[in-house]
Amino acid sequence: MTDGGAVAAQLPVASGAVVRRTALRLILAERRWVVVLLLVQGAATVAGLVGPLVLGGLVNQLAEHRGSQHAILEGVVVFAIALLVQGLLTRVARSRAAVMGERILAKLRETLIDGVLTLPLGVVERAGTGDLLTRSTTDIDLLTTAVQRAVPDMGIAAVTALLTVLALIVTAPPMALVLVPAVPPLFLINRWYLRRAPAVYLKRQSTLARVNSRLQESMAAGRTVEAFNLGSRRVDQTEEDVRIALAAEWAAFRLRVVLFPTTEACYILPLFVAILAGGLFHVAGILTLGAVTTSALYAQQLVGPVDILLSWLAALQIGGASMARILGVGQVPHPETTSDAPASEELVAARLHYSYRQDREVLRGIDLMPGRGLRTAVIGPSGAGKSTLALLLAGVFTPSQGSVKVGGVDVSRMPTDRLRAEVALVTQEQHVFAATLRDNLLIGDPSADDARLWTTLAEVDAEGWVEELSQRLDTVVGSGGIPLNPAQSQQVALVRLLLADPHTLILDEATSLLDPGAARHLERSLARVLEGRTVITIAHRLEAARDADLVAVISSGRISELGTHSELIAAGSGYASLWHAWTEDSSAEAPDQSEG
Repeated sequence: MTDGGAVAAQLPVASGAVVRRTALRLILAERRWVVVLLLVQGAATVAGLVGPLVLGGLVNQLAEHRGSQHAILEGVVVFAIALLVQGLLTRVARSRAAVMGERILAKLRETLIDGVLTLPLGVVERAGTGDLLTRSTTDIDLLTTAVQRAVPDMGIAAVTALLTVLALIVTAPPMALVLVPAVPPLFLINRWYLRRAPAVYLKRQSTLARVNSRLQESMAAGRTVEAFNLGSRRVDQTEEDVRIALAAEWAAFRLRVVLFPTTEACYILPLFVAILAGGLFHVAGILTLGAVTTSALYAQQLVGPVDILLSWLAALQIGGASMARILGVGQVPHPETTSDAPASEELVAARLHYSYRQDREVLRGIDLMPGRGLRTAVIGPSGAGKSTLALLLAGVFTPSQGSVKVGGVDVSRMPTDRLRAEVALVTQEQHVFAATLRDNLLIGDPSADDARLWTTLAEVDAEGWVEELSQRLDTVVGSGGIPLNPAQSQQVALVRLLLADPHTLILDEATSLLDPGAARHLERSLARVLEGRTVITIAHRLEAARDADLVAVISSGRISELGTHSELIAAGSGYASLWHAWTEDSSAEAPDQSEG
């Protein structure tokens, strides 16, 4: 947890060019249905244009005193049929557009999931879960609105507007000029809006992700926040994040406040000019009263599609910003992989340097050769870099300098599936999926049968509580099922590890969630099971260091002492002082514990 003002770095955001290319590719993939949609909506628009034309004809007949009841009734019937056909075809077009939007959205969701699942673990660790969570929820929701409604509606509106303008030109060419006064202000206001909207909406989404990151971090580290009385500081930092997010929201709101009233005023202008110019053209004998009526109705009909186009423009910009963030997940650079197979099972770390920030190195010049089949304990004060070293050795992080190799192959260049068959990491934070216990265990080796599962459960002392479950291995655990306590979750993680059967295991305080007695018992059981494997333990109990073949003491990002337990005790250095202090404290507490 960070108690300062900084939050995790956010993932990349795709450029506008990438968003446009991706959108075009997705639309072209649905080109057959796009053509059908355009044809159906075109037919619906043509049906909608019949009504004003019929009405204009009736006006001419009445103006010339040659209309009859039969003609009027006939016109009304044609008008009604045209409206019915328009409604049916529009319904078909909208339903088809919705289906097409869902197909496009499904592909974008798959793109996000593929990107998330292939992210280098080090990137996920550094970025945190807040930004990923925002992209997977808020950005997907905003993009859903754009794809399901904005894009189809704008496509339909564009077809309707184009055909209506053509009908206006064919029916009364002079009246097409009434549209001209509205074009410059509409063009200028939308140009002004589009030049500012992408950056504003990207910033809005980014600030929302920052708020989510801060809140998620505070909740995840709630006990630490409470223990160190960081509550007020975290509240102040969150309030500052919210203030920035609110300012970004206001910036987006100000754009819409200028856009929408201006466009509404532009809608009224063509109708006003149509009535005025139409009257003048009729008086001058240029147009009949029916042509003026039809063209005025066409001008009025343009308001609807143009309003839809401009109203959804904001949603489209928001959706574009969300799409840029979603596609950005797939733009995280991945290290080059190699097909070279390790020549041996020997793990070697050479001259490791690592920093979370450029101005502060966490590890400096770490050299470590655990030794094949030996147990190495890494100890040191909190913040010395023990867990960072574990992540580097497991290939989760890539060192700033230096290398970690297995059998001569750099772990940062090994494919993930191959790396996990060589080196595996178990930390104190493990996830139990909402599935049967068997499914959770088989993550380690999908081919394992029940006999092997039970044997492995017994090896980590988990057989007892599993037998007490109502359906044993078939019991649903995790969210919506039987909740497992932290110790049981850790045992599930250890079973997965043993089933995966890597030759090198890194245990980062893997038994810290168990009580001391149970942890010691499990460590003894694991010592038997892990015999012959290379085991690196990030130790929080000095007993683990005493039992190890090699002890590495990390201080201020460096290995300050390296040797066996006996050698370090004999050397009388810092480790020896720490050991003597710990054994004295343990002896002093023993009588109280026995009496209790």
